[in-house]
Amino acid sequence: MKKLILLLAVVLAACVPSQQGGVSSVLNTPTAYIDPASYPTAQVQLAAPNQTASGIEVHMDRAWVEGKNVNANVCFTLPDNSDWGIASASLTYSGILVEQYSTTLAGLQEPSDGSIGVRCDTLTFIVPPDADLSNVTVMIDTIGATPRGDEYCSVYLPKIQQAMLERGTGIALDCVDVNGTLTMQILSIPASMSQIQAEEIVYSPEFYTVKGPWSFSFNLAQ
Repeated sequence: MKKLILLLAVVLAACVPSQQGGVSSVLNTPTAYIDPASYPTAQVQLAAPNQTASGIEVHMDRAWVEGKNVNANVCFTLPDNSDWGIASASLTYSGILVEQYSTTLAGLQEPSDGSIGVRCDTLTFIVPPDADLSNVTVMIDTIGATPRGDEYCSVYLPKIQQAMLERGTGIALDCVDVNGTLTMQILSIPASMSQIQAEEIVYSPEFYTVKGPWSFSFNLAQ
């Protein structure tokens, strides 16, 4: 009997974690598995005609859902040679608005010899797998350009100066040679206006964006 009690004491002692440098056991919680087959997959060819607003023609020819991504191919005519892209867009389904998206360049034909340039992008919105996509609307709100250094003088100066005159801002602009490079500068401003205020007016995004909207609706339900 004494041997049995001694043996049990040894076993129990081995099961008690040491207070010095003991090894603790960490339970691994399994990650929930979501079967890719549970996500919807569908695509549709859009028969909607091209839409024109503010002189820009926009066309959406295809939309498809793959996993959590709703994708749409969008092409639009380019106002000039600047680096234009989709500046604001959204997706609406079942009364839910999705404003976050990513874009991937799908094709670019720059203007040349009098021909109109065209840019195509794939817009990608993320939606939950159980989203009701029977009535989806993609809205292109604005397209915008990122002016290159020399374009302020060659492209934007005339339209900005004309806007300053029409609005009576009293701001005068010109392009001056700075270290061999023509640079748009503010030459004069009213006494009541600070330099920062003048720059906010002159470099306003309104001169580098074109507002729509261009709206396309489709059914991506399985």
